[in-house]
Amino acid sequence: MTAIGHGRPGGPPGGGAPVGPPPGFARPEFSIVPKLGLPFVAAVLIGLITVIAGDWLWGLTWFHVVGGASWTVIDLFVGFIVGPIIGRMSVPARIEFSTRFMPKMLLLMPTVVTMTLASGFQLARHLGYLDPSYPRHAWIVASMIVVGVMATVALGYLEPANIAVLFELKKEKPNGLVIDRLMKRFIYTSGITGLAQVATLIIMTRIAS
Repeated sequence: MTAIGHGRPGGPPGGGAPVGPPPGFARPEFSIVPKLGLPFVAAVLIGLITVIAGDWLWGLTWFHVVGGASWTVIDLFVGFIVGPIIGRMSVPARIEFSTRFMPKMLLLMPTVVTMTLASGFQLARHLGYLDPSYPRHAWIVASMIVVGVMATVALGYLEPANIAVLFELKKEKPNGLVIDRLMKRFIYTSGITGLAQVATLIIMTRIAS
């Protein structure tokens, strides 16, 4: 599955110039950071800080459940539904989709990851799950390891790829092969982290039961 470019892997078709938008294609105008989404991100972060400062059990549970569920659904949806659809689009359609989709993901994923991890840690502390004497402490540790790996992948691997795609698309002549590789990284890794989230759900339901 490819994202923007096409041709043989690792290089342009026939060894020629990098694949880019077709001649005469007008690249859509877009903002790397969608300003309309910033108030929503601020509202989420303010709410998260408020419930953590107040040690509000219901609020912590809400942020953790909503954040974790959103993170899982997004990864599975992008990796297994959006990815194959993009692979069947024409080059102009791929560029059009990326300029609308990727900026939103730039705000969405860090927000979802932050609300999930911060509320989850505080919830575990509030309920005594971090105490080694807790009967299922090993499950808690396993959950933290899996979630820590996913957070590292999401923020240290996926987000840089996302940003790089957007900056490449902002260029006068975007390099389609560069975008192709970056989009593959973004989509495939989202699927992998989605599967890892399934493991987290198994662990958490085991703790709850």
